[in-house]
Amino acid sequence: MKTNTIITIGRQYGSGGKEIGHFVAEAFGIKLYDKEMLARAAKESGICEELFETHDEKPTNSFLYSLVMDTYSMGYAGNTYTEMPINHKVFLAQFDAIKKIADEGPCVLVGRCADYALESYPNVVSIFIRADMEDRIRRVATRLDLTDAKAKDLINKTDKKRASYYNYYTNKKWGEAASYELCLNSSELGVQGTAKAIEQYILLKESIEKEARNIV
Repeated sequence: MKTNTIITIGRQYGSGGKEIGHFVAEAFGIKLYDKEMLARAAKESGICEELFETHDEKPTNSFLYSLVMDTYSMGYAGNTYTEMPINHKVFLAQFDAIKKIADEGPCVLVGRCADYALESYPNVVSIFIRADMEDRIRRVATRLDLTDAKAKDLINKTDKKRASYYNYYTNKKWGEAASYELCLNSSELGVQGTAKAIEQYILLKESIEKEARNIV
């Protein structure tokens, strides 16, 4: 299958969002970017990659923390970013990297406010993946060899960080249907079924858009 669409995926922790993204990318023969976005942003901005990992989907409102981290980053940052707190430098560098990746063609971008970065692009489908808590606990507990209680605690903490990051840097609300084009519960169709639903949605949308262009 071929597509001209850029797909962004927001996801609850343990919902299988990244795995779903891999299936979609494989079906369309396009690349998936997850932490690769961080490496790309670090390389192009000159900010050390460790700082991107430290701030990855984790906002901070602490001015003191920003000053400390800003001092740590001296020598890594390019002139473009030197006058602002390090958390903003990291976000903007990542923002720029996401746009450059999208300019290269169709792809799947997981997390990191990619839907917000690309909201002016006409060929983007923004998706949010959620799942029932029982399924998320089972997935995380199995993958990380945790008790159910520890898995649930990790899920809640990770979701809180992702929501805070998204809400802090965008004008939208993480996980709310109005913030995305398509919201799916992976507990209903399973990981592969959810990926198939996304593929069919994109193909149908592209077909409708093509017919509309031909009529015009």
